[in-house]
Amino acid sequence: MQGLIPRIRFRFLRSLGRLNGVRRVRGTWLFLGPAFVAAVAYVDPGNFATNIQAGSEEGYRLVWVVVAANIAAMVIQLQSAKLGLVTGRNLPEHIRERAPRRLVFLAWLGAEVVAMATDLAELLGAGLGLKLLTGIPLFPATIIAGAGTVVVLALQRWGMPLFEAIIAALIGVIAVSYAAETFLGKPDLLATGRSFLPPSLGGQEAVLLATGILGATVMPHVIYLHSALMQKRGVRNDPQKLRRMLRAQRTDVVIALALAGIVNVLMVMMAAATFHAHGLTGVSGIEQAHKTLVPILGGASSAIFAVSLLAAGLSASAVGTFAGQVIMSGFLSRTFPLWFRRAVTMIPALVIAGIGVNATRALVLSQVVLSFGIPGALIPLAWLTGKMDVMGSFRNRAAVSAPLWGLTILIVALNVFLLVQVLGL
Repeated sequence: MQGLIPRIRFRFLRSLGRLNGVRRVRGTWLFLGPAFVAAVAYVDPGNFATNIQAGSEEGYRLVWVVVAANIAAMVIQLQSAKLGLVTGRNLPEHIRERAPRRLVFLAWLGAEVVAMATDLAELLGAGLGLKLLTGIPLFPATIIAGAGTVVVLALQRWGMPLFEAIIAALIGVIAVSYAAETFLGKPDLLATGRSFLPPSLGGQEAVLLATGILGATVMPHVIYLHSALMQKRGVRNDPQKLRRMLRAQRTDVVIALALAGIVNVLMVMMAAATFHAHGLTGVSGIEQAHKTLVPILGGASSAIFAVSLLAAGLSASAVGTFAGQVIMSGFLSRTFPLWFRRAVTMIPALVIAGIGVNATRALVLSQVVLSFGIPGALIPLAWLTGKMDVMGSFRNRAAVSAPLWGLTILIVALNVFLLVQVLGL
């Protein structure tokens, strides 16, 4: 009997440990989702155009640039999520509270232009994917894609977890599609690894491509959005619980952005294996890439490509519209119904589709517009997350703040360089 009691006590304590472990895992899973919404911006149709051009022209050389850009994205989205979780306010709200009214208005105007440019690119990408998949002309395909994003946005009525799950599922479709494309293309894995040993750029064109990958990686609208997605999730009266929540959202960011990074790497590898390896170094347009895949990998590959583009456009367009709502609400304390924003922001995309402007060219130009909005999001984020009166004991220490400011300055400088090159200034 004396030996039985310690054994029972041991089993009871062990069962409590298992229960606590289950609770910790369950608590972590409750925080998985917001980063997947933000990660959509890193696998949007603009990434398709950039990565295809990089792979077709430079082969595997710039794979390391894609990985570096993805690590930078992790750092930045982590800070945005942290700001919202710790303070209970999103980035636009913080700017509105601390900046002069005129500056707030200009910041809102710039953020709105960025959100609309993003939405234009994503909606055109979705319409282009539907056109490639079905043969429907671009104009009606864009209208259908716009209706599809309204359906995705409507899922929020049943709660954010469902919306986040659908977005994560669409990212999964993109990932599986590109994994299939890469498998069909049989890329050179050794050449992919050699891009890191040591990393290099090569000629001037490669430098410009690398700058485009790095400079266009950070999407300002999802920096605003990620902080908003986290602001109602924190338990701020319990620092210990809040730290556990921060660890959980780090897991969310790492998983989501790692998946987005893998998709981008696969895009470059596919383009290198199918285009560069066959001497097709001039493939830079999405429609051109779709047509060129057929004689190289067969008809199934082009269909898979179109499906991934459609999934990317639908998910990114829905997220872009949602981000626009957060931007207006945060900066101006005003909102419009999401369906109204969807209808208004569809107009530029429909005009471009209707007059026959090259869709890929429009995607590239939208990325240039996005570059103008990056300082407005990154600089306040780096500043606010290092302030004691904003973050309290959770403020960034010098070991985090200094690299964050360095990364901010680097990305802003790269975008300025990209703008100069593209605009010929």
